Amino acid sequence: MFFNIFILGSAGFIFGWDRAMYSLIAYYIAFKMIDLTLVGLEQSRAVWIISDESQKIGDAISARLGRSVTYLSGEGGYSGDEKKVIFSVITRLEESKLKEIVDEIDKSSFLAMGAIHDVSGGQFKKKNIH
Repeated sequence: MFFNIFILGSAGFIFGWDRAMYSLIAYYIAFKMIDLTLVGLEQSRAVWIISDESQKIGDAISARLGRSVTYLSGEGGYSGDEKKVIFSVITRLEESKLKEIVDEIDKSSFLAMGAIHDVSGGQFKKKNIH
């Protein structure tokens, strides 16, 4: 990365900053295309949701996204209250729809997502939504 910054900085001084900016844009597009080729559009995301409305959110995820959910038992570290944690695996393309669903049902819920590289076993394939 340092080497690329050095080259782009030198190009800015020699050829002008507008051309260096075009090079930077081309470099970013190439980086994203390589990432897209290696990872793909269907990159999986692990999702953990903690909410008092966990049953409603889980049902909505199943109905609207066609994804199965797993309910885990949890305990609030501060409050000591028993909590239900929703776990699911979605694709990167479903991320915004999931956030919309969770926000629509419970704005105060806790939502955590992380990229995962391998998914095997279980029923990860999408259910048909009628």
